[in-house]
Amino acid sequence: MARILVIVPFALDADGVANREKQQQYVQLDAETELTYRPVTAGPTSFMSPHDWTLMDLAIFEAGMSAEADGFDAVCIDTMSDSGMAPLRSVLNIPVISPGKASMLYALTLGSKFSILAQWEPALPRYRKAIREYGFEKQCASVRSFDQPPDFSSLLDGKEDKVFPRMLAVAKRCIEEDGADVICLGSTTMHQAAEFLARELPVPVINPGPLTYKLAETFLALGLKPGRAAYPEPVMLKADVIHAMMAGGARAEEKA
Repeated sequence: MARILVIVPFALDADGVANREKQQQYVQLDAETELTYRPVTAGPTSFMSPHDWTLMDLAIFEAGMSAEADGFDAVCIDTMSDSGMAPLRSVLNIPVISPGKASMLYALTLGSKFSILAQWEPALPRYRKAIREYGFEKQCASVRSFDQPPDFSSLLDGKEDKVFPRMLAVAKRCIEEDGADVICLGSTTMHQAAEFLARELPVPVINPGPLTYKLAETFLALGLKPGRAAYPEPVMLKADVIHAMMAGGARAEEKA
């Protein structure tokens, strides 16, 4: 059995986590693969600025740093930002998969240029930062938003009739005006739209969350994990300090 920890990047309640779990329906996994979804202890309420990105890195790191000791075989991070990926790879000896860079690389196995479909304008700097850092400026045809403020708990539930046509129209612009031959959904919160877009568009559509689950299975089957040359271990792991910081943050949120 493969036990995979999926880290949810917000401190969601049971209903919010259940909406993330629905991503499993979009991928065929091995019968013995078990996914466990774990929300972070505390963190940002949005995800649009360097302030938020810093909090998200720490929140996801704290949520996953015990994964190996907890008996998990791999970790998937449920956000296209790849937050917390690098520090988790430095302290874990199991695969740590995140959908941002993975989606872009996978898109380039299906086409020569990809576009990222983002939810709204304030999110665009984060995508452009990632594309620049990963060196994908030439392969990225565009990053466009369909102007819908994100709901990190309910996701797109109840908004399909309003939002899906806008998503389709923007994706078509990416293809027809920008030259994209693959579309990457810009967030795991968009997973409900993946099948609709795949039916309506003439190019492949990458659904990032389910992609990471299958990649985790593949890494495990091939015996692959991040290398220490790229992700060196810390000289001294400050696990207690990090747990205390997140616990203190959760208490502060309760009082707010």
